[in-house]
Parts: sequence; C-alpha cells; structure tokens
Amino acid sequence: MENENEEGDYVIGIDLGSNTVRIVKIDCNSGKKIAEYEKIVRTADKLVQTGKISDEAIERIINAINEAKEKIDFNDEINAVATEALRRAKNSDEVIKKIKEATGVEFKIITPEEEATFTALAVENCLENRCETDARSFFLVDIGGGSTELILKHKDTIISQSFPLGIVTFTQKYKTPEAIKYAVKKEAKKFKDFIDVAFSAYKKPKIFAASSGTPTSIAALKKGLNYNTYNPEVVNCTKVDEKDLDFWLDKLMKMEMKKREELVGVGRGDLIFTGIYIFKEIFKITKYEDCIVCDDGVREGAAISGCKMRS
Repeated sequence: MENENEEGDYVIGIDLGSNTVRIVKIDCNSGKKIAEYEKIVRTADKLVQTGKISDEAIERIINAINEAKEKIDFNDEINAVATEALRRAKNSDEVIKKIKEATGVEFKIITPEEEATFTALAVENCLENRCETDARSFFLVDIGGGSTELILKHKDTIISQSFPLGIVTFTQKYKTPEAIKYAVKKEAKKFKDFIDVAFSAYKKPKIFAASSGTPTSIAALKKGLNYNTYNPEVVNCTKVDEKDLDFWLDKLMKMEMKKREELVGVGRGDLIFTGIYIFKEIFKITKYEDCIVCDDGVREGAAISGCKMRS
C-alpha cells in the first residue's frame, strides 16, 4: 500500500499485456516500489477468433485501472504501454481512445523491440539489486498472453525476437492440452534459430532468467505460495528447473479447475499448461540446468525508463 506521506520523485509504469494489466509506482531517487497492482483482464480473449479486443475485455481493463486508481495516487508521470494483443488487434486505436476517456490513462503501443528493452531493463535491475548477481550478460524469456519474447543481453547490447506464441492465443486456438502441447512443440522449433545465432554471436550467457506469469507462478508454487498469498519478494531470485515444471504440470493436471485457480489465479487455470509447455521447450533447446525467476517485467522497465528520462 502506498505511503502518502513519503516524498519522492515518482513514475508510474503500466503494462497492458495480453492477459494481465500490471501497474507499479517507483520512487526514482531510491528505486523502490511505492505501490503495485495487477489484475487478470484477458485482453486477448477471443482475439484469435475475431481479430479484435472485445467490448468485455475493454470493460475489464477500464474497471481494473479505475480500481487501481482507488489504491494508488495517479497524480504523477505515467508511462503506460500496451503489447502484443494491441499490436495485433484491428480496433487498437478505438480501444486506446475508450480507455483514455474512461480512465484518463493513454496507452502507447510499443514494438517488440521496445518491449524487450523494458523487460531486460527490469530484469537487469532485479538480478543486480535483489539477487546480487552479475547481470552484464543474461538470456531471458518472457512468456506472455499473445507472444513469447526471447532476449539476450550482452553488456550494452540487447538482441531479441518476438514469437507469436502466447498462452492465451494458443490455449484458445488449440483447446485441449494434447493439441496445445503438439502445437507449442512445432512452433517452438523457430526459437532454435534465434538462440543458435544469439549464442554463437555473444557466447551462451551463464545466467538464464525469466519473467512473466508462468515462471513466477511456478516459482511461487515451489515456495509454497498461491495466488492470494503471492509475494514478489519471495518469488524474486527463486531458481526453477525442468523437474519443477514436470512436477507442477502433473500436479495441476490432476486438479479440478477451482482448486487449480486457487493456486495460479482465476482466468489462469487453463493457461498455465500452455505456459509450462513453452517454458519446457526453451529449457530443452538451451540446455540450461536452471532459471532465475524475476517478478519484474515490462511495467518496472517502463517506470525505470521514465525515471531515466527525467534525470
């Protein structure tokens, strides 16, 4: 919760993803999070079928932002960005206009390259300041609702590629876990070309990192947390490996939807399997033994970037 008495130079970062809206307020002087909020809004729901963001999804987004405004003082600089779902939607201009009219927040649709830069900035900050890890070079995966970003950071260079393989879009397109598993395996072959080129150009980094909902959910489950008890500080720096993915895939598969959603969140119960399948394919291709999970992502990167532009 925000401390209204705390003085500082603040920037609010908002990430409107394909599944979740995530908001953070950062004190630019200390780098500390003053407040944060997130809600599953399923932006990309029905996008595969219609090519548009639905009216119901727009309403969920507006309600979430207005709910966040009741908890966080929005009278600061706001860097609000939207990613794959809005990049893909035929009605993106209309969506942005409706959100601005109802909330006062104007989103900018960012390119996959900008998204990768924000994510890398946030994860670098997490690895260095929370995990006390050398973050000059790392390989990073961001598994989103509408796309998966693969990012390699080497010193000041960031190379990335966005793949149209997302947990919402693939779950809705292929329906059953078996069909999803097969489709992910087929699509993930495209990852290998990027990874081979990146690792041969800059050497394979020692550190494999991951941000976004699937990795953070698995890290939280490993730490004995569920969606309601989720704690970013506990999740940050948690290491997960393929055995963890197999264990939780099997365990979650055997649960009824209600119990599963208690663990990973309402709206995520049918999506978590797709995320795990994608994550597993990346482990197989890269042959990393484990992965450092960071809760920080595009929203933190947007806020940090806003702070840097002010200094």
